[in-house]
Formats: sequence, C-alpha cells, structure tokens
Amino acid sequence: MSEQLKPETRLLLASASWGRKKVLSDAGIAFTTQVSEVDEDAVLAAAVDRDGDQSPAQTALLLARAKAENVAQARQPDGTVVLGCDSVFELDGVAYGKPHTAQVARERWQQLSGATGILHSGHWLIDTANPALARGQVSSTVVHFSTVSDAEIEAYVASGEPLPCAGAFTIDGLAAAFIESIEGNFQNVVGLDVFVLRGLLAQAGISLVDLWK
Repeated sequence: MSEQLKPETRLLLASASWGRKKVLSDAGIAFTTQVSEVDEDAVLAAAVDRDGDQSPAQTALLLARAKAENVAQARQPDGTVVLGCDSVFELDGVAYGKPHTAQVARERWQQLSGATGILHSGHWLIDTANPALARGQVSSTVVHFSTVSDAEIEAYVASGEPLPCAGAFTIDGLAAAFIESIEGNFQNVVGLDVFVLRGLLAQAGISLVDLWK
C-alpha cells in the first residue's frame, strides 16, 4: 500500500481587508480569502451576557474567533487553515471600531489629536482537519499621535480613508503623517501581525515558510 500524502497547506483569510491582504502579500505568503458573515454586534452582546464586559483586547480576539469559525464551518479543501482577524482601537480604556460616517470620524480625530492609544489585533487560527485544536492570540501596539489641526482633520475625513478603519486611521496611508511613533509591531497596526501568525502556525505543526509563494 502506498503512503498517503499529506494535503498541501492552504491559508484562507477570513477577511476582505485590503490592509491584511497586503501584509500577507508583502510577506510572500500565499493565501486566498473568504469574507465571513458575522454579526459583530450580536457576537459581542452574547459574550457580554455570558461573561460580562469585554476589554478591547478581548473584543478583538472574540470577533477574530467568530470570523474564523464562521468560515471554517463551510466545507473547505483538505489542508485548509483559516485565519480570522479583527482590530479594535483603545483610547482611554474605551474600545473603538470603524467610524463609518464623516461626523464620527471627525469627532474621533478630535480625540486622537495629541493622544496615545492602543491598537489591538486579534488572530484566530483553525486547522479544518482538527478544529478542536484552534488557537488565538492578540497583538497590541501603542500608537502616539501628533497634534493635528482642524484643517488637517477636515482634509483627512474628506479623503474617506478613515471611515472603514478601526480607530479611524491607517498607519500605511494618509494618516502616517499624523503618527509620531509606535511601540510594538507595525504590521499589527495595519491589521495582521505576521510574527503572531508564524507562532500560531507553528503550534499547529505548520511552518510559515511552507506558505511562501
């Protein structure tokens, strides 16, 4: 009897985020995407009812897990590992997601000007061949913002860039000019920490280098 070959590992990103896709592409990692269908508000409300208030970091991991589990439950090709990610920005202990509207983004930037916050990105990895061994980790990066004028805020909000972004900013876009420094992983602020991914894959017995293109 011939030896059965192990299926080739296939990374499936449960996200439509262009930032996360760019991080993986820039790192030379082969992947495909499938957008999750998760009601984030409902998931968070259920967790609060069950376990009490969730910290910003807990929220990021909770939603990353929900996204990964939603995609992993669909039938996937052999060898598929699913990565779910979610980012939550913390300012003065309060969690902030995407502003969605110009008015909210404007108010957010009035808070961010001259302030320091923390960007938490949750990562959840599921090997569809053995989902019971799923694992996750949060990566957190401190972000120091410069003082930003009202005119700069108006121009940035008008660009539309902050509307779909956790915390109302991107570090690899127009807002880079307003960020003095960070403490932690740069990629994490974009939305996906490849160092964390490497560790999660290793725990699942998978080498990240095997996913290089």
